[in-house]
Amino acid sequence: MKALEIDCSSLKYNQFLKRKNLSVIAWCLYDWGNSAFPTLIISFVFAAYFTNVIAIDEISGTAEWGYALSISAFLVAVISPILGAIADSAGQRKFWLCVFTSLCILACSSLWYAEPSEEFIFYVLLMVGLGNLFFELCMVFYNSMLPYLSRNSEVGKLSGIGWGMGYAGGLCCLVIALLFFVQTDNPLFSLNKKEFEHLRIIGPLVALWVFIFCLPLFIFTNDEPREKIAFKLALSVGLNNLYQTLKYWKNKASIFRFLIARMIYADGLSTLFAFGGVFAAGVWGFTFEELLILGISMNIVAGFGAIFAAIFEPKIGSKNTIITSLFFLILFGLAVLIVEQKSLFWLSILGLGLFVGPVQSASRSLMAQLSPIYARAEMFGLYAVSGKATAFLGPALLSWTTVFFSSQRAGMATILVFFCVGLFLLFFVREPKP
Repeated sequence: MKALEIDCSSLKYNQFLKRKNLSVIAWCLYDWGNSAFPTLIISFVFAAYFTNVIAIDEISGTAEWGYALSISAFLVAVISPILGAIADSAGQRKFWLCVFTSLCILACSSLWYAEPSEEFIFYVLLMVGLGNLFFELCMVFYNSMLPYLSRNSEVGKLSGIGWGMGYAGGLCCLVIALLFFVQTDNPLFSLNKKEFEHLRIIGPLVALWVFIFCLPLFIFTNDEPREKIAFKLALSVGLNNLYQTLKYWKNKASIFRFLIARMIYADGLSTLFAFGGVFAAGVWGFTFEELLILGISMNIVAGFGAIFAAIFEPKIGSKNTIITSLFFLILFGLAVLIVEQKSLFWLSILGLGLFVGPVQSASRSLMAQLSPIYARAEMFGLYAVSGKATAFLGPALLSWTTVFFSSQRAGMATILVFFCVGLFLLFFVREPKP
């Protein structure tokens, strides 16, 4: 009888592990799917299409793109901690994740109607700004699932694998866009290149990509078990918990030191993502085809960087991984700004990309380790705030500097300031022991 009980218990445990592994795979696939949005729309193809074709000129287009992302970032900073606190009370992470993923898909699909005319400037900025808002709110609930899916000692590994999958997904979507729409003389569906339909199709392509690869998470990944409560009660409890967290922030001093440090260097990263393609097109004259090749190359090296982070982070710690990566980001960032040959620019920008993945992956895993178990979504809501509270400042400062000096190099130089300040503040963060 006892042996039979043991066998049944072992069978249930094996079934649990199988379900758990499927949940982890589906969670990683979500990163693969939604990474197409920042890669193709925010950083590369659509950003360059707007600044070079739709906008009046490159300088004003760069500034307008920056202002739209700044407003979007401000809204993320206001909304995300409130939603995270509500999710911790109600236990409905997947519900909110599904809502904002669907809204992001709709915003991407609408970019098909962005015709190559100045009349569509406001329309594009509105749709991109909303899409970015929904994308960032998705990440609050997606990231808060990380500690539930892995043990504390394996958080860094899973986070690194997720980021690596994200870069691989962005890469695959870029390759499809390059081969079948942008670089070919005969795009699929007989799209009219004179009307820039081969670039406008990028929005619906990203929407379809996100839908296909994010769907498994909603089917196979379990939400953290939590007793369901009414929305009004969840709102009341969530807001009260958030208020208590902010009021007694000294009790979580290490978390808030990290959030401040990340707020600064994440601002530099988000600005780099938003204007990297614009900089390559404006300063070095990159064509749309070259921008896609640059995006593919950046995703390859960043993916390798994220995988290396997954291997070495458990050995050297999340904090040391971030510090090392920020140092090399500053080093290669300086090289990007001062080189005068296109070949050296390629070498420098790829070196820069190699250390982007480790910073993002290690930051997420460090936050997961610092977060108390009862307030994970709330903490990742604050984590989103740390990435967006001053995110309006980076694009705005870059835009103002670009206009003031009439130089995109001068504007991009402001990114290094954020990296340096964030690196300095990170030394005051105490990393928890495994």
